[in-house]
Amino acid sequence: MLNKKFACILLTLLTLYNCSKDDDNYVPIESSLYEEGEEFLTGPLGINSSSTDAFGFEINGLTFSQLGQFAAGNSLFTQTWVSSPASTTARDGLGPTFNARSCTRCHFKDGRGTPLVNGESSKGFLMRISLPGQDANGFNNPVPGYGNQLQDLANFGISFEGRVNVDYSVITGTYPDGRPYELQQPNYTLIEAMFGPLDNVLTSPRVGPQTIGLGLVSALPDSEILKLADEFDSDNDGISGRPNYVWNIKENKATLGKYGWKANTPTLEQQVAAAFHGDMGLTTKLFTQNNCPSPQQDCMDAFHGGDPEVTDAQLEDVVLYQATLAVPNRRNFRDENVLLGKQLFNELNCIGCHAIDLKTGTSSITPLLNNITIKPYSDFLLHDMGEALADNRPDFLATGREWRTQPLWGIGLIDAVNKHTFLLHDGRARNIEEAILWHGGEAENSKIGFINLTASERQNVLDFVNSL
Repeated sequence: MLNKKFACILLTLLTLYNCSKDDDNYVPIESSLYEEGEEFLTGPLGINSSSTDAFGFEINGLTFSQLGQFAAGNSLFTQTWVSSPASTTARDGLGPTFNARSCTRCHFKDGRGTPLVNGESSKGFLMRISLPGQDANGFNNPVPGYGNQLQDLANFGISFEGRVNVDYSVITGTYPDGRPYELQQPNYTLIEAMFGPLDNVLTSPRVGPQTIGLGLVSALPDSEILKLADEFDSDNDGISGRPNYVWNIKENKATLGKYGWKANTPTLEQQVAAAFHGDMGLTTKLFTQNNCPSPQQDCMDAFHGGDPEVTDAQLEDVVLYQATLAVPNRRNFRDENVLLGKQLFNELNCIGCHAIDLKTGTSSITPLLNNITIKPYSDFLLHDMGEALADNRPDFLATGREWRTQPLWGIGLIDAVNKHTFLLHDGRARNIEEAILWHGGEAENSKIGFINLTASERQNVLDFVNSL
């Protein structure tokens, strides 16, 4: 018979382990932190992929007709548009001024763009500009001669608007355990201004994010986002997310903003149409005027292709394509370090902004998106992120210090898809760790908590975020 002491030891061991560490099926005590199904960020609609094409798959269940639309939208998204007139009339109308010749230039393989590199054609970077003040609908006042976006490219014989240069200041710091870290603060300068000085305009640099899961965001009822709002921090947790209400062109009124770095666009259709217009100079039924602010006479006199240049059918195909791109399921979700990182992520209250368990309602695009519980790790609300990240350029109700919480789903696959790990609105963070260290404002306490973790605990947090 086992003595009492040995029996207690044996019971303890059986409680801690399902089998020995040498067994391939060894499960540590941390497995108790695993929540059933947490790896499925979009329920049954996720796909298993960690390949270079991980962001490019459609959700399961599309009809034959929708698969055709998805393929057509993919083609339009990846194709290079050309100036008019051209023999390829379905793909002409580019410009006259623009930032990219294709959607995929900014969202390569439906992923993230890269930060500005001086002297090189941008791969997903652009500069928003405006004058102080807003019009009756909340749009920022345009800069005479330039509008609200500086376009650094143009068709042959047309003047581009200007260019952007960047240099970096180094910010150094040290963790309490003695490990140093280094951040790079970008300093932007507008140069080669073709239509008047740009010395005193408001600016906001942007890098294109990955475009997965957008249809599920579209299907979120306003109530699902608004239930997370706490504008006056009534629970005293230091977080006061608030909605942005922006002009909905189709409905001709202000509605909840869901898309963009400042939640400045209300619908996926308007987001796609705005990108066609601002980034490539292509007109749609929503943006019917060519992007030629006076005094750009050569732009106004240029030949334009079609009215609109992106047909309604083409716009619909691209919207469906973007709406039905699948979100990859998580990886390494049962690893001890990842599960411990998840626990720390929650304890640091990162989950206070990077929220999960939102439920979609009824989608106008496909019923496949209906009633899905999603884990985007975003509340899609505006948060004050502190002075270090401020662009000091308001956008509808968003202040110059506020940004929409960026969804974290897919963040761990950006390196695989896009061969880089640049993050935040302008790509200044070179990896997830730097992105955390840039947080301030409402996220200051969470950042300080991260800084005060041990080195192994910090790595666990990074491993968890990389699993998303």
